[in-house]
Amino acid sequence: MRIKMFNRITARLLLTGVSLLGTVLMAQESSFQKTTKQLGLDDSGKGEIFSGPKEANTKAPTEFKKVDIQEGDFPLPINFASAMQLSDARPLIIDAAKAAEMVAAAQLQRANVLWLPNIYAGIDYFRHDGQYPSPSPPGQITNSRQAFTAGPGLSAIFATTDAIYEPLSARQVLKARQYEIQAAKNDALMEVAVAYFNVQQSRGRLAGAIDTVTKGKELVRKTEVLSKGLAAPVEIDRARTLLAELEENAVQARNEWKVSSAELAKLLRLNPMAQVVPVEPPHLALMLISPSQPVDGLISLGLTSRPELSSNQALVQATIVKLKQEKMRPFIPSLLLQGNSGANGNSAPLLGGATSAGVNGQFTGGSRFDMNAAVLWELKNFGLGNRALIKDREGHRQQALVDLFMIQDRVAAEVAQSQSQLSSASERISLADAGLKNALISYDGNLKGMSETTRFGDVLMLVNRPQEVVAALQQLDNAYRNYFKSVQDYNRSQFKLFRSVGFPAEVLAIQKTAGQQIEVDTSRPFDLPPVTGIPYANMSYNTTSAPLPAKN
Repeated sequence: MRIKMFNRITARLLLTGVSLLGTVLMAQESSFQKTTKQLGLDDSGKGEIFSGPKEANTKAPTEFKKVDIQEGDFPLPINFASAMQLSDARPLIIDAAKAAEMVAAAQLQRANVLWLPNIYAGIDYFRHDGQYPSPSPPGQITNSRQAFTAGPGLSAIFATTDAIYEPLSARQVLKARQYEIQAAKNDALMEVAVAYFNVQQSRGRLAGAIDTVTKGKELVRKTEVLSKGLAAPVEIDRARTLLAELEENAVQARNEWKVSSAELAKLLRLNPMAQVVPVEPPHLALMLISPSQPVDGLISLGLTSRPELSSNQALVQATIVKLKQEKMRPFIPSLLLQGNSGANGNSAPLLGGATSAGVNGQFTGGSRFDMNAAVLWELKNFGLGNRALIKDREGHRQQALVDLFMIQDRVAAEVAQSQSQLSSASERISLADAGLKNALISYDGNLKGMSETTRFGDVLMLVNRPQEVVAALQQLDNAYRNYFKSVQDYNRSQFKLFRSVGFPAEVLAIQKTAGQQIEVDTSRPFDLPPVTGIPYANMSYNTTSAPLPAKN
């Protein structure tokens, strides 16, 4: 009995060792790991920072299962070039920035006409009955009189300081809002790209899940037909448990596809009930900027090219103008120019015109012209009010400077983070590509070993036990997850870095598209508002042909 037990243990150890050795040898034979350059993920040989868009990782590590939408769902085919084109005009974040520009343009227009007076046309009537103070002789007199005036009027009451400095400040605010339009376009491009790659990741994850579910069903079937002497009944339960988990993962992957599709449809304002179906394969990568670009040069480019910084610099200039305005206010007079031909001489600002006056009941017709002009210097609250206004403007200037410094730090951090994420993702794709190939070989080898037996003495044993195939299938499922996440992390990082360094969105949306655009159904349900867009307030600042930032 002891000899038989010893033989069984020895046989099991030998079989395990042979199985592991065979798996290692097969993996080593086919685990050639491609470099990032071989996969097209890195283009460090060129000096230009923006070297794309170029397709990368074009050859899949294996033939992926085809993924289709479920019956009853409405497909919405789209490709990446079309999504980028739509991202330049349809997102609401761009319309919001254009609306803010429209407000700033109107405020500048109003500031430019502060010099101009208000013009009136009207009728003024005055009547008096009873006592009236008399200067000579001093006392009260009783009289009745009335007057009527009809004609044009004029009134100009303004601080000359405001007329000089308000347009200068408003012009800087308008410039800031125009830079914010470009920033909104850049943000929209990045958000649409991230949403698009989220769709691709979920599609890839579903393709991997479909493959592992198919393999899981095959594993359950083969485990069930094994002889009772070769596999314990618990092995069947183990395989079924794994299959249930894999099927749940497939359902979740399909749900993630629908959720990410709805997010992309929201950003592009497409039909939310449709399911976006990209035409590109889910393993495809796009290279815009080489992961090996030095981060110091990228940070320098971001600090000179980001429209958010230009916007805040314009706002700082606006606060400086406002500060100078308050400092000059006590020394620059205000102007008053007003008609003074009202029937009582102190009512409507009419310049004159046809008049009638006399005692009550009697009118004598005629005409008149009266105007009042004055130049005034003002010290608010004995000058203490002016001093408080200067301090207030200085505080606003300091706040604008702090905001500018915060954005500079944020830009530098975003560039460094995006570059690090991109570099990491490119290396992970190389590892995940080899890992997925090895996982497929490991599963096939273990599954084959489960169908083969060997005899040690009087003991008949499987070359590979079902639990080893279960472990190999779990590793394959993880390999699929890691592969598609690495690829789409690379794509997302590319566009985050593209936006972080300040490249204008128009470059990818219009000038250098990632392939040929296809026609996309942009119709929406009747109960959603149509996409009309908001025009530019000043067409001279339309940046549809924005150039690339200068090289550093």
